[in-house]
Amino acid sequence: MYDGPIQDLIDELGRLPGVGPKSAQRIAFWLLDQPQADVEQLANTLRTVKEGTHLCSICFNVTDSDICRICRDPRRDHSSICVVEESKDVMAIERTREFRGLYHVLGGSISPIDGRGPGDLRIAELVRRLQDPKVSEIILATDPNLEGDATATYISRLLGETPGIRVSRLASGLPVGGDLEYADEVTLGRAFSGRRYVNDEEPADQSA
Repeated sequence: MYDGPIQDLIDELGRLPGVGPKSAQRIAFWLLDQPQADVEQLANTLRTVKEGTHLCSICFNVTDSDICRICRDPRRDHSSICVVEESKDVMAIERTREFRGLYHVLGGSISPIDGRGPGDLRIAELVRRLQDPKVSEIILATDPNLEGDATATYISRLLGETPGIRVSRLASGLPVGGDLEYADEVTLGRAFSGRRYVNDEEPADQSA
């Protein structure tokens, strides 16, 4: 245990995901060795990102404006909406350059163990977006694990009978139990090409 602010810093760093006690201690002392201006810049950046970012009013992706750049882009395909769990999944899919439609961020997945049900996700907001006549396909890109599968199954059943809406699910290429965030671009791109529809028997359009 260290005295005062040093231990406080180590404790706070240790709360970050993937940072254990030793890593937290190493980062803390690295910060102490940095010039004052660099540390202040880091602190200002953290403050700015917390105060200056919020959720897109359309898709709920993280942005610094009312509507994110993807929803504002007139070149995107407004007929297709890709449903993901978190904002970080949007960036993972964007890196593949396989998908040119819009997104919808649920804000998590259905997880009874964690006390998170369908009402805790932005599913109602997704249903409201289907009132736009331009929308014809929903792509379910939740994580390929138990929670992600439960979420995809719930949404596909909810939307299965919606007139004019085809529902597809990313399939081949993604490991069961994995996180979308950590899939490489090639694997994720193949998953998009091999997605399957869950409300009819037609193969997915390979050019989406």
